[in-house]
Amino acid sequence: MIGRGLTPAWGITLVRMMMGIILIVASYEKLSAGGFFGFSASISNFGLPLPQFFGPFITGLELVGGILLLTGLGARWVAILFVCEFAVNVFILKIPRQPPFGGWDSMRIDLMMLATAIALVLVGPGELALENLLLRRRSARSMQTASQYR
Repeated sequence: MIGRGLTPAWGITLVRMMMGIILIVASYEKLSAGGFFGFSASISNFGLPLPQFFGPFITGLELVGGILLLTGLGARWVAILFVCEFAVNVFILKIPRQPPFGGWDSMRIDLMMLATAIALVLVGPGELALENLLLRRRSARSMQTASQYR
């Protein structure tokens, strides 16, 4: 294993899990700073429409989506939502603004999260993902059932 190295599926696993951790922490910070609806006031300053909806939605998405990414359950589907979130963050909210809430320093992590979400949509959750474990178990049961009827 040392000479040959790991497959790329292990690389995307590490990136997926780190994205999940970052999102969980970001959600926790939003919740501890102002509660579930506290983030709504912040995003209303950015001109995002429907802040009373998107504040709790983004906070919940980052919490639940972060947990799903960390565990590798439904990662591709959740990643699609994060492609939307981080594309809006970068291209609509941060590019037109000056620092500290805009510009390169503000959007570089959003660009990395956008790239990670796109990679997850394209290649899946990687090797160490709960959905892969569940699929393997289901496949093993199906093969066992099929061999019983032969």
